[in-house]
Amino acid sequence: MANLNIAVIVKLEPDFSEGNVSYNADGTLNRAETKSILGPHSAVASNAAFYAKVRYGAQIAVTTMGPPIADTALQQAQLLCDADELHLYSDRIFAGADTLATAEVLKTGISKIEGKMDIVFSGHRASDGETGQTGPQTAWKLGFTFLGNVIHYDVNMQNKPVRARRMISLPGFYDVVEEVEAPLPVFIAIDPSYKASFNTVSQRLAFEKYQKEAKTRAQDYKQYLKVFNAQQLGVDPKLVGLPGSPTIVY
Repeated sequence: MANLNIAVIVKLEPDFSEGNVSYNADGTLNRAETKSILGPHSAVASNAAFYAKVRYGAQIAVTTMGPPIADTALQQAQLLCDADELHLYSDRIFAGADTLATAEVLKTGISKIEGKMDIVFSGHRASDGETGQTGPQTAWKLGFTFLGNVIHYDVNMQNKPVRARRMISLPGFYDVVEEVEAPLPVFIAIDPSYKASFNTVSQRLAFEKYQKEAKTRAQDYKQYLKVFNAQQLGVDPKLVGLPGSPTIVY
């Protein structure tokens, strides 16, 4: 039973592990020759969504913006969270997008997912960008409360507030754990240190059930895949890609 509607934002990123990175003569990353994987922060966000499915029951849609090959990131995320739907937002006019233009595409796509959205998960940042801006900007565009650096969360299914613990790092000093509460809908950016735990027998049984289901689904992931171009999303061309990007990275 799906008690929560959840979206997960993921990203296909270069595999920066040793021996898998290729660079051009000018020192820039050669993406064509570098293996791509589901970003490690995206994997953590997928695990957080799976926690909700096991604990509360959830309908999960995993989303990403990118070229056609980005569907492999959706497949890898489906294996982690037993996603019910995979949404790829792919169009040439999205190319060159900064975080704000990317957030516009993600906001538009997530808004079209069937059912009232309760929680959107993302990673802390992308390993090939490091800005950590796409999540907060997407939350702002959606009008959702943003909770960042979350290391643990629970949902009260009676009146549905989210209770979360956030890790606030003060470099050179110490880390502070902050406890917060917010009503649904919320946007949760998961801290890399997040680890899901399942303590009861019923949770462990549900974990095993959905884990098996995820493996089966991921083997035939294209059955769950929907690809949307700019026209199908109905985005404003002036707000996406290079025209919608107020910043340029050189």
